[in-house]
Amino acid sequence: MKAFVIGAAGSSSGKTTTTIALLSWLKEKGYSVAPFKVGPDFIDPGHHTKVSGQTCYNLDSWMLSKAYNRQLFAAQTSDADIAVVEGVMGLFDGYDGLSEAGSTAQMAKWLNLPVVLIVNAKGMARSAAAIVKGFEEFDPDLNIAGVIFTKTGTPRHYNYLKAAVEQSCNVRCLGFLPKNEKIVMPERHLGLVTADELTIGSDVLDLLTSMVDDHVDMKGLLECLPEIEKPLDNPETKTALSSQSSPTIAVARDRAFCFYYPDNLEMLENSGAKIVEFSPLECEDLPPDIDGIYFGGGYPELHAKELSGKTRLLNQIREFSEKGMPIYGECGGFMFLCGQLSGMDESIKYPMSGCFNFDVTMSKRLRSLGYRQITLKKDTIIGNKGDLLRGHEFHYSSIDNPASQYEDVYQVASRAGQDISLKGYGHNNTLGSYLHIHFGSNEKSARCFVSACQKFKKERQSWPKKS
Repeated sequence: MKAFVIGAAGSSSGKTTTTIALLSWLKEKGYSVAPFKVGPDFIDPGHHTKVSGQTCYNLDSWMLSKAYNRQLFAAQTSDADIAVVEGVMGLFDGYDGLSEAGSTAQMAKWLNLPVVLIVNAKGMARSAAAIVKGFEEFDPDLNIAGVIFTKTGTPRHYNYLKAAVEQSCNVRCLGFLPKNEKIVMPERHLGLVTADELTIGSDVLDLLTSMVDDHVDMKGLLECLPEIEKPLDNPETKTALSSQSSPTIAVARDRAFCFYYPDNLEMLENSGAKIVEFSPLECEDLPPDIDGIYFGGGYPELHAKELSGKTRLLNQIREFSEKGMPIYGECGGFMFLCGQLSGMDESIKYPMSGCFNFDVTMSKRLRSLGYRQITLKKDTIIGNKGDLLRGHEFHYSSIDNPASQYEDVYQVASRAGQDISLKGYGHNNTLGSYLHIHFGSNEKSARCFVSACQKFKKERQSWPKKS
């Protein structure tokens, strides 16, 4: 197996487009590809998954330990021919300007992988060599396998770039991707449009693949990558539960709810749960015989009118919440658990499930962004009092009436240790927050959620049968 990291000189260098182009090329050539994304992002991994045909996993050096990242990488590449890891921001950009912590470079070294450097060459010629040389020499412990230039003009432009780099640097020039308006991806308030809403068309993928074929030395890249010895089979331990005691957790999955770390769902299954997916946009009812619900993040505000029309479904969610079913909602999922939600025009309030008596209003400005660590103030459906969990917060909405009868069960701090006003609201066995928690930050969390669902299942089975 071979693998490499795609790092960039900075944001907006064409890193994601290059990653998608290489994934498309590798898949067309018959390689089994394992895609990864550094950082907490949900949108890029969705596109990587659709293009490669394989689930993309997040690697993260703050939410997850070094051991977890390495174990995850090994497990998800066991059947792959090649792994492609898209970095985050610029190659050396992390939490601050003084260390590599949180950077793509740090992850590359944790996994012992070479880096393909992406440089936006628009408006540059010999200056590109200065950039490449700086990256080449900045960290001698990092292996830069080569450079790909993006947003170039004519082939003559690339020849200037290549000649300059070959004169001054040791890094190999692997080729270029010329500027092309047909491959610009649309964006919105929270970044790129999700893979659930935008399927990158075959015409665009064909164009990207042909650009790689025509302008990137893939043979040279693949030949220069070191072989990675695959680990011995180490099957994940699964909790053995009988079919009678194994709880069923309904997971909302559609255009409105599409932000999930795949590890979270797999950890629920490994803890003994059965996962059934359903679409709040399409379904009139919850799946039958369920023992818990997981509402992930997404864009419910874009579908607020449609969601508000699912009266029977909304009533069922609220009734199950009142009966004590474990229900977990994060960010967009939390918004759906509230009483009312404004759409993107901010003028109309649409009724939601009403598990929490909050009104949620969208804003044109970012309300909060960053890594968060929580300490649970009391026992909850995702952990016990004192447990530490980590996640990421990123939203444009806010609660209009935060003073309430609901208990705040989170003590929240930023990555730097500063107290944060973010709250985790608990009511019955319903838990909601703007925070996206990665269960890999505390593997006990998935077991706790499954255990709570298992307990509810026993209670549900004792209910009188409906005639």
